[in-house]
Amino acid sequence: MFEIIKSGGWLMLPIILCSIGAMGIVVERFWSLRRKKILPPALVPQIWQLSREKKLDDVTLRHLKNSSPLGRILAAGLANSQHGRRFMKESVEEAGRMVVHDLERFLNTLGTIALITPLLGLLGTVFGMINVFSALMEHGVGNPAVLAGGISVALITTAAGLTVAIPSVIFHRYFERLVDEYVVSMEEEAVKLIDILHGDRGES
Repeated sequence: MFEIIKSGGWLMLPIILCSIGAMGIVVERFWSLRRKKILPPALVPQIWQLSREKKLDDVTLRHLKNSSPLGRILAAGLANSQHGRRFMKESVEEAGRMVVHDLERFLNTLGTIALITPLLGLLGTVFGMINVFSALMEHGVGNPAVLAGGISVALITTAAGLTVAIPSVIFHRYFERLVDEYVVSMEEEAVKLIDILHGDRGES
């Protein structure tokens, strides 16, 4: 394996660094985007119960804000619930934008890695082919094995770049879809809470 990496030339170094970065992002996002952490179950009914018992004080709201992304959105709405439905909804939307930004953390980096690693691999192949043709000009085509070996080495970086890029694209798309699903669910929970607090419907 080390010989293959060495044969790929210096461009294998940024490709390897990209693979390490992509792996770290994937592991971190899997850990951070767990459903129970983002959308704690039965949170809205718990808040409704606290509201009926008049226990939604500043300490409770601060704890709710720090408990989860959904809690952060709901706490923003609750903090402004006395100002009416419209102002409460605007507060929820503002907090939601910040939460979505946090949920999408590192996804741009992962997408960039998926984009540049094939280009790095292609660049390495171009340099390798230049070396092959330079060798041909100097020594001719008397030894086909040398030519085949040079082309094989030139293609190593392309293979390495694609090996990093393909799973990066897959995970990038997966996490984007996951964040979109969480955003929809959080919007539904926030609307449910607004409706409950302003008497449009009872607890469900």
